[in-house]
Amino acid sequence: MNREVLRQVIFDQHEVIRHAKIVPRRYHLDPQGNYIITGLRRAGKSTLLYSIARDLVEQGVAWERIIYLNFEDERLAEFSLADFQDIVQVQSELSDERGYYFFDEIQNVPGWEKFARRMADAGERVYITGSNATMLSSQMASTLGGRYLVRQVGTYRFDEYLDARGQAHDMRALYTTREAGAIMRLFDRYYRFGGFPEAIRFEQPREYVENVYQKVLLGDIAARNNVRNPAALRVLMKKVAETVRSDISYSSLYNTLKSVGFSIAKETVISYLGYAHDAYLLFSLSNAVSRFVDQESNPKYYFSDNGLLNLFLYNRDTALLENQVAIALRDAYGEGLHYLKSPKHGIDIDFYVPDAGAAVQVAYSIEGNARTREVGNLVKLHQVDASVTSFVIVTKDETETIEIDGIVIRVVPAWRYLLELAGA
Repeated sequence: MNREVLRQVIFDQHEVIRHAKIVPRRYHLDPQGNYIITGLRRAGKSTLLYSIARDLVEQGVAWERIIYLNFEDERLAEFSLADFQDIVQVQSELSDERGYYFFDEIQNVPGWEKFARRMADAGERVYITGSNATMLSSQMASTLGGRYLVRQVGTYRFDEYLDARGQAHDMRALYTTREAGAIMRLFDRYYRFGGFPEAIRFEQPREYVENVYQKVLLGDIAARNNVRNPAALRVLMKKVAETVRSDISYSSLYNTLKSVGFSIAKETVISYLGYAHDAYLLFSLSNAVSRFVDQESNPKYYFSDNGLLNLFLYNRDTALLENQVAIALRDAYGEGLHYLKSPKHGIDIDFYVPDAGAAVQVAYSIEGNARTREVGNLVKLHQVDASVTSFVIVTKDETETIEIDGIVIRVVPAWRYLLELAGA
């Protein structure tokens, strides 16, 4: 690799980092750790690295020690495994002190894992990003032997979205009529169009989100996994979007595709769903009380950003609301989040966190029959599981406290609930 080109790329990137508009993200990174940052395409992984680099400089680290390379830069198109050593040599030429290495989309270089292991073994400080299945945390744990910590980055949470829009959301703002109204208006936009950082600058962000979706579908999923039937993949994603709020079996999805003319095996449907999960397009929740086989084969699927889900829906506000709450709860509770469906006890709980003793229902409104249904499910859960002490119904706009059969149920508007979770 031509070292002059490397220097040019490094110093050009310094200028990009200096002038980048950065919204602080709510991710804690141990200053002594090496990290792999993964997540959905365009979720803000690179900007998180920019923030780390700028923080180092503010702490007194010289720019010459910041070695940032984006492997999607066309000047690095021919970069190979053998060229990594040139990066270390250029860093030693720029500074007598050890560098901080930032490698963006490093998976574009075959064999990069060997270099990453060597750098960690040598005690270097390294940050790596990637946005596809080759960067899954489960694979990285074995490939890199515990040398790197893995942090998954999503699109903006609601509090981060408000920060990016310059909207205060402290206690004063929440209880000031004008400020609270502004927060609610921004929530309407957020839960319809999602939290992709770059989408904020667009008056109509749908086209931007559509572009991201196509890159994920055709690039991170279809091309990378050699999908033979991309049309079936497209229809499958549409059908999954239509099932948000409901558990669905692989057999049901297989039969749905078959009914519209796609003759693919059930195993292929399972593989396609796995690819979408690996590309961070979808995530799933299992039923906390099902047999293990049902937990695996009858999940609830959600999209990792509401803007993506909204590409498929028309006049489905309740689905968008539940999807948004699912994203926020998953961010707060990770693998501890489930749904709970027990025909034996007549219980159907949207979100259940056993370790936190929490149950959450989502309803656009609890007027009429919805009130009886949502409250009734929570009361039944209390009767069979005394460990649950937190009962919440998340609505679009309604606020209320319901005391019934020995439990207290909080009815909370979604915008406020998301801010509560972010502060937890």
